[in-house]
Amino acid sequence: MTETPLRPAGNRHHVVIIGAGFGGIFAARDLADADVDVTIINRTNHHLFAPLLYQVATGLLSTGEIATSVRQALSGQDNVDVVRGDVTDIDVDAQTVTAYEGEFTRTYGYDSLIVAAGAGQSYFGNDHFAEFAPGLKTLDNALEIRARIITAFERAEVAETAEERERLLTFVIVGAGPTGVELAGQIAEMAHRSFSHGYSNFVPSQAKIVLIDGLPQVLPPFGKRLGKRAQRELEKKGVTVVLNSMVVNVDEDSVTYKDTKTEEETTIPTTTKIWSAGVQASPLGKLIADQVGVEAERNGKVPVNADLTVGDKSNVFIIGDMMSRDRLPGVAQVAIQTGEYVAKIIKEQVEHDVAPEARDDFEYFDKGSMAIVSRFNAVVKIGKVEVTGFIGWLMWLAIHVSFLVGVRNQFVTMLSWFANALSPKRYNLATTLSQMHGRTALLKLRDLATDEDALPELRDTNGEN
Repeated sequence: MTETPLRPAGNRHHVVIIGAGFGGIFAARDLADADVDVTIINRTNHHLFAPLLYQVATGLLSTGEIATSVRQALSGQDNVDVVRGDVTDIDVDAQTVTAYEGEFTRTYGYDSLIVAAGAGQSYFGNDHFAEFAPGLKTLDNALEIRARIITAFERAEVAETAEERERLLTFVIVGAGPTGVELAGQIAEMAHRSFSHGYSNFVPSQAKIVLIDGLPQVLPPFGKRLGKRAQRELEKKGVTVVLNSMVVNVDEDSVTYKDTKTEEETTIPTTTKIWSAGVQASPLGKLIADQVGVEAERNGKVPVNADLTVGDKSNVFIIGDMMSRDRLPGVAQVAIQTGEYVAKIIKEQVEHDVAPEARDDFEYFDKGSMAIVSRFNAVVKIGKVEVTGFIGWLMWLAIHVSFLVGVRNQFVTMLSWFANALSPKRYNLATTLSQMHGRTALLKLRDLATDEDALPELRDTNGEN
């Protein structure tokens, strides 16, 4: 460990940002013209457009279209340094951040700290489910899920028994939020449209897609009307929606769920399981909360002040998926707006000597929620305005392409969507064995390691940091 914390040359205010998701990237960009130096630390080399991960998982988009090099995203900004590293410690009293950077560990001093490390998948205390039911939070997750889906269809072609084929062609998605709904709709479209003429020994439309959730409706944040509309559309596409049901077991060959009203258990034989039922904030939040005497919530989110600081630390900000304030949802707009807000108040402090007690409170502007249910069909809720169908789909396309980083990514993504609208073919269906088995192999290697602290690169890669 470096004895003297590293800082940029000169004496300018040093801002350290942990995480290069929406919150971290937008904060860094808004500090471009400020009289500060910025160090952004991220455990991957890319900024990820997470809302489109399901399209990588189902072969609509390639990884390059939703993931941009952090360095390229911030190129031309001469007051920022990009560090690829895994933050292992934060000391809010010493104002230092320690990061493992592959072969060595470095410690950075800061004047202001922005923690935007995101969130990973939560299995609600059943972490052993993860081996058989990956979440969808990273590029690795998306590529693994794609490999699992495609491999299931390929193995069904050579299945020796009807029971084996049925198990292979049963896809279970746990969690009926936007990710679960969008995944279910896309897998149904793959079975009924994209793969309709690709196999000789079975009819792909025989595939069974099951969407399970413990709540009484799909898409709870969208309200009952849109939730019912989305459910009807999914069922038209052949998706079986199971509500008021909690998953109690996941193993290699099945999923078991319990009806919350009758307590009756049902087991579904299935090879492919996907988990989208909950999130767990980066553990860095709790690390900070413990130091400042604030109690983190069960999901790891940290209660923050009106200016998004934590406890009595006026220079430590927690934003995006990691913070808890006013029941704000874990969506991209919250991360973007909190990142922009924190950049603004740091600039005001540095350039106009605005004291912490004079800061304006953060106010969230709700730009709505939206989800694609099927091709040409989306549900959109903006305040009291509800839009469905083709118009909703166009709105979804426009909003999502506008937030992609880079003109090339915007252009290529629009071309991909246009091609899929006209043709059933999907052009990103290639898979590899490493995609299929890499995550579980790393988990097993981590379990075998005698000194886990010496192998931080084998940790779960969920989250932005």
